[in-house]
This record gives sequence, C-alpha cells and structure tokens, in this order.
Amino acid sequence: MSNRLTKIYTRQGDSGLTGLANGERIPKSEDRIEAVGTVDETNCVLGVVLSSTGIPSGIRKSLRRIQNELFDLGAELALSGHTTITAEVVLRLEIELDELNASLPPLKEFILPGGNSAASACHLARATCRRAERRAWMITKKTEMNPELLKYLNRLSDLLFVIARVLARQEGTTEVLWNSGRR
Repeated sequence: MSNRLTKIYTRQGDSGLTGLANGERIPKSEDRIEAVGTVDETNCVLGVVLSSTGIPSGIRKSLRRIQNELFDLGAELALSGHTTITAEVVLRLEIELDELNASLPPLKEFILPGGNSAASACHLARATCRRAERRAWMITKKTEMNPELLKYLNRLSDLLFVIARVLARQEGTTEVLWNSGRR
C-alpha cells in the first residue's frame, strides 16, 4: 500500500458523494456503492466468524484468504474495467465447497441459522453475501460487469452455508432444523 491514511475524515462525503478508485465522485446511494458496502459488511461478519474459538485450521485459512479476495472484489466494484476475480478464483471456491460438503449428510430439511455462535455468524455472513450479490446484479442493469465476480458471490454464499453446517456440527452441537407450523 503506497498511500497511508494520516487523517481519517476528509469531509468530502458530507455532501452525499463518495469517490471511486479512479477519482470519480458519485452519489453514496448509487448501486455500485451499495454493492461495495455490502461486500465490506460480508467481510466484517467473516471477521466475527474468525473471532470464534474452535474454527478448524483449514476453514480458518480459507476464510482469511476469502477476506482478502473480498477486498479485491470491492476494488473491482469501485473501479470499472479493473478485474481481479477470475474463473480460477471461483473454481477454488467450488473445490472447497465440494470437499467440505462431502463430509456432511445430505440435506433432507431446511436448516435454520443457529447451532452455535460460529455457525450463526457464518449464516449471517452467508445472508449478507447474498445481499451483496443482489446489489452487484443491480449494477448490471446500467453497465457491464465481470461475470466471474457475480459467480464468486454466488459460490461464496453457498460455501458459507456449508461452512456454517460444518461449524454447527462441531463440539457436540447440531444443526437447527426448520419445523414448519410447529411451535
């Protein structure tokens, strides 16, 4: 990182505009800024997951890498024409997803967020990632977007669902199953 922030506030956003990576100023309410913000939220929730104890080292390593990829993805959203998310990055998520899912029993019921704090936080990350994906799709109504970025967000939410299942089954806890209409 060549530039260091010496002053956190600039007052430049007080008028409702924010800057993109190329220096362009756009309204904070733009779909692009909504998408960048929701990707940031997803990354923050992953930080909450990672602050939990008992996260298996392989999952911890994967989530740390994903946090960096989300920063790259945010940069791509903030700078039109800049590509960081490739088919290989998406494929890596798919491989991890398949490996983790192979250890789980098949789904026969819907699962509610819960089980333990790490699994619950991972479900929150999944839901936030789904919102980031919806926000990114909104951008495609106005401009072209890297299709791999959209695939990445879709696969990431799937991976986070599977990681939540793995985490919920740790240390003697179980997944919370949906019981329709039952109290």
